[in-house]
Amino acid sequence: MAEAEEQETGSLEESTDESEEEESEEEPKLKYERLSNGVTEILQKDAASCMTVHDKFLALGTHYGKVYLLDVQGNITQKFDVSPVKINQISLDESGEHMGVCSEDGKVQVFGLYSGEEFHETFDCPIKIIAVHPHFLRSSCKQFVTGGKKLLLFERSWMSRWKSSVLHEGEGNIRSVKWRGHLIAWANNMGVKIFDITSKQRITNVPRDDISLRPDMYPCSLCWKDSVTLIIGWGTSVKICSVKERHASEMRDLPSRYVEIASQFETEFHVSGLAPLCDQLVVLSYVKEVSEKTEREYCARPRLDIIQPLPETCEEISSDALTVRGFQENECRDYHLEYSEGESLFYIVSPRDVVVAKERDQDDHIDWLLEKKKYEEALMAAEISQKNIKRHKILDIGLAYVNHLVEKGEYDVAARKCQKILGKNAALWEYEVYKFKEIGQLKAISPYLPRGDPVLKPLIYEMILHEFLESDYEGFATLIREWPGDLYNNSVMVQAVRDHLKKDSQNRTLLKTLAELYTYDKNYGNALEIYLTLRHKDVFQLIHKHNLFSSIKDKIVLLMDFDSEKAVDMLLDNEDKISIKKVVEELEDRPELQHVYLHKLFKRDHHKGQAYHEKQISLYAEYDRPNLLPFLRDSIHCPLEKALEICQQRNFVEETVYLLSRMGNSRSALKMIMEELHDVDKAIEFAKEQDDGELWEDLILYSIDKPPFITGLLNNIGTHVDPILLIHRIKEGMEIPNLRDSLVKILQDYNLQILLREGCKKILVADSLSLLKKMHRTQMKGVLVDEENICESCLSPVLPSASHCCVVPGIQVISHFNENTRRSPSAWWSSTAGTCSTRSACPCPA
Repeated sequence: MAEAEEQETGSLEESTDESEEEESEEEPKLKYERLSNGVTEILQKDAASCMTVHDKFLALGTHYGKVYLLDVQGNITQKFDVSPVKINQISLDESGEHMGVCSEDGKVQVFGLYSGEEFHETFDCPIKIIAVHPHFLRSSCKQFVTGGKKLLLFERSWMSRWKSSVLHEGEGNIRSVKWRGHLIAWANNMGVKIFDITSKQRITNVPRDDISLRPDMYPCSLCWKDSVTLIIGWGTSVKICSVKERHASEMRDLPSRYVEIASQFETEFHVSGLAPLCDQLVVLSYVKEVSEKTEREYCARPRLDIIQPLPETCEEISSDALTVRGFQENECRDYHLEYSEGESLFYIVSPRDVVVAKERDQDDHIDWLLEKKKYEEALMAAEISQKNIKRHKILDIGLAYVNHLVEKGEYDVAARKCQKILGKNAALWEYEVYKFKEIGQLKAISPYLPRGDPVLKPLIYEMILHEFLESDYEGFATLIREWPGDLYNNSVMVQAVRDHLKKDSQNRTLLKTLAELYTYDKNYGNALEIYLTLRHKDVFQLIHKHNLFSSIKDKIVLLMDFDSEKAVDMLLDNEDKISIKKVVEELEDRPELQHVYLHKLFKRDHHKGQAYHEKQISLYAEYDRPNLLPFLRDSIHCPLEKALEICQQRNFVEETVYLLSRMGNSRSALKMIMEELHDVDKAIEFAKEQDDGELWEDLILYSIDKPPFITGLLNNIGTHVDPILLIHRIKEGMEIPNLRDSLVKILQDYNLQILLREGCKKILVADSLSLLKKMHRTQMKGVLVDEENICESCLSPVLPSASHCCVVPGIQVISHFNENTRRSPSAWWSSTAGTCSTRSACPCPA
């Protein structure tokens, strides 16, 4: 029956493990490991009853009365045979040099681990607890307390004798005690008390909440978070108490301190131990569950929870079920939670096992992420904390991530991640490329291959290019265009493309790619030939970039056929490399292209192509008549007779008119306008341009019997010819359209002319008067003269010598002599007549 129950409980444990693993997606806050080595040997023969923790070592008490000192790995460093029965509690001072031990047979020992100092006492009842002063090392703090049926305080007097005093009794066995600073907290059957060792006063009593629980089976757990904050766990209740100073006005007969409950809440399970973790709590809980199959209650795995206390409740941060050895037989009193404040280590003590819980570091966080296959988050965490991680490498995580993506079939994502993960490691890049080749996904990794730093072996790039060439011409062309030509063996790829062109010789993609390969190989001639065959836009760029003008002298027609505008611009921009004569000769059989070239040349410079202006007359007449007349007007090199002949043959009236007028035959030109074009406005315009009276006479004679022409002349002739000449010649009785309006316009024009003349006359008179006044003012101004100035009329000095100085009416001479500078005399000379002062000697009228 016992074996069957064990099997059933074991199966329940396994199922609980599996369900929790499936449901738990939140990362645990703590990690766990068993304290092994010497602890394993001890617990194979004995059972743990209590334990205390110091930053430097551990002290473990057993049911067989032994106390073991252990290092943090669980190795035994010392052993003490204290009693033949169970060790109830061990206490250490803060220095770790003094230890107190009490046992079930009433023995109490307090001794120095490194000195001969020792206290022995045996009581007539089991001693459940002991606590030495935290500063026991000091001579003034040689104190400790023990608890059985009453709480005793032992103090060493000045005579090195120990004296005891009763701090409390009468409320059942003392089952828990914690000493911090000057405060001692203990629990008995009724509640928790706090004693101030300095004032020798008990400052509070916190009663039990659930008195139905047996205190021996569900003992109270006490823990000092700091020197004034006590945490109490009893049954399912947790209280956080704060010790505060009482105001002097409130003292009276009350203790100087009091306790305030800062937070109080209930937990789901019974509390077996407490420990602080920053502003949170670590709670060890004893769990009982009911089997769904047998409906019997059994002991489940204990739980270690991290909770965030709130004023009236709490928030669970994490919860872990612990698989400790023999948990099926354990009771609530069998579990203990001890902790090391310096390193945030938590020890879960049970009779058959000691489990160490510690905060998870970045390595543990990454382990959990990798276990959950959250590779991207693991990689990010490793990059952020690369200085702190010890067990993991960013590269290893990255490679695992790539492999995971490949296994999921996310080849594109895996290839993209390679760029970041592999970095500049050429060997790893080549290894990954071969892995992608094995799964047939070379195309996925091709966009991300390094092209500069590092550069892989040419075989790698060629392998990918061949893969594309076999199945994707467009992709192949893209890679050739994007990859530098020195990454692979160019001649190998040229031959591969030519082999494929044997099967599909007209494939434009392959031909274009072959041209690019030829360009990389500096075989520009073959590349140019392919571009011209394909009529590809890059042909002009290729010619300019590589100066291929010598190669295109016999391909000018092909270039013009492809894009005449670009071709002409290129040829004209590079006349020094391909002469005008050579271009015209090459285009001799294609006159329409020849015209495009010569026309653009003429637009740029009217004189460069003068040798071909005669040829251009025929070309314009044939292919571009709208530009013939502008050409004839702008060119001074074309033969007019030849042009006139061609225009007359083709009956180009406007061009013929222009040529006749340019050759001086204006009357014939006017006649052609009147007879061929019947355009009086154009005829009038032509007459105005020539400004020849005979032309106006011819125009009047031709128009005199044509009323519409007469109207046009009346409207436009007024400012050039006297309208009377035309009006007198009009036959009586002839009906002329809009005659009245035309006559009114003539009168208006005449009035306008009169007004203009009068206005001009006034302006002229005003300007003349203004200039005359200006001249008079100028002549009236004085002129600075000296002895060297002479009269322009008589050529005598303007200034007479000092002995002959005189004053002449109408003349003002001002002489002065500068004593400081000894300069020659100077004078201001002014005259209405502008003559000198030596009137008798000057022949001028003045």
